[in-house]
Amino acid sequence: MNFKELLLQAKAGDDKALTELLLMYRPLLLKESIVDGVFDEDLFQELCIVFLKCVRRFRV
Repeated sequence: MNFKELLLQAKAGDDKALTELLLMYRPLLLKESIVDGVFDEDLFQELCIVFLKCVRRFRV
C-alpha cells in the first residue's frame, strides 16, 4: 500500500493504518523527544498526540 492510500485510510478511521503511520514516524518522534541528551517520555506522548491530530486534519 502506498503512503497516500495509508493516509486516506487513517483519515477514514482505520486504526491499523493509523498505527502503521505512527510506527513509520516513530523514529522521528523519538528523536525530537530528546531534550539536552535526555529522553522525555511526556514530550514523546504529546508529540504522538499532535501527530495523530495532524493526520486526521491533513487535507489530501
